Amino acid sequence: MHNRVRSLGTWARFVQEMVPEARVAMAHGQMPEKDLERVMMRFWHREVDVLVCTAIIEAGLDIPAANTIIINRAHALGLAQLYQLRGRVGRSQAQAYAYLLVPDEAALSSEAQKRLKALMEFTELGSGFRIAMHDLQIRGAGNLLGQAQSGHLAEVGYELYLQLLESAIREYKGEPLEEAVPDPELHLPLAAYLPEDYVPDVQQRLALYRRLSGRLTPEMVAELEQEFLDRFGPLPPEGRNLLEVVRAKHRLRHMGIKRLDLQDRVALLQFAHPDRLDLPRLIDILKKRPPTFRLGPDHTLRVYLPETGSVLERLENCLKEVETFAKAEIEVNL
Repeated sequence: MHNRVRSLGTWARFVQEMVPEARVAMAHGQMPEKDLERVMMRFWHREVDVLVCTAIIEAGLDIPAANTIIINRAHALGLAQLYQLRGRVGRSQAQAYAYLLVPDEAALSSEAQKRLKALMEFTELGSGFRIAMHDLQIRGAGNLLGQAQSGHLAEVGYELYLQLLESAIREYKGEPLEEAVPDPELHLPLAAYLPEDYVPDVQQRLALYRRLSGRLTPEMVAELEQEFLDRFGPLPPEGRNLLEVVRAKHRLRHMGIKRLDLQDRVALLQFAHPDRLDLPRLIDILKKRPPTFRLGPDHTLRVYLPETGSVLERLENCLKEVETFAKAEIEVNL
């Protein structure tokens, strides 16, 4: 596949010279419709061994006999387009191969490198949606009311972009805007990350961190944990800690807490929405257990925890304590 009509004939002659016994044909979008149809039918009936063509084959005739595709100047094509072209082969029981030809890797732009690495990473069946999401992150979202096909999504982040888009749509439709639940900050004296020897490829690690930074429910975290196990093996302690932190953030968001700092046996909490507190119950607890709780004038709450137990155990105790007087309302914008 060579996506330049002007030089397509040169490549067709080159292939014919390299393999004289091969039956070579050429196809591109500037050919008369009947001629193009005739060439494609010959290829489908196996009367042509090698089809030298442009990206016109991206979608259309299903040719199970085609088992190899060579894409020249692959760096100049979009990620979704490369994914479609790769799908033109491997449509039967025979082993298929896709070769992507590019100049020296050092000469490629950073976006081109990201596209090619994403294509190599997502090879399993049903990767189309993940490819599309990756393409959206690389190119940025287009203007909904304009002509631009790409944008600057990375400047604000995917989650915030969706929140802004939803708010704009609600405002345009005259619907009441729902109060946004903050994305909580959680500071723990704990190693929580994906080690390099667990996920060696830096692009894969960044992609996984982006997924973990979203607003995940416990069910979504469990699915990710199973995916980690399937792809990379059992999680190391740092990775398990990271998933527990993500689970804790879900609970903090559910209670309207914007920040939690845990040091030794003291947890400091800041509430984004004080109205989510069950004040009568909190006041009653403050009276009954003054050594455990201290409420400041700026709605910060200190919780004094037992010194025993690990960091995650102390965090769990803290969350259970707060859940007794924090109103867990229906989650918004998850």
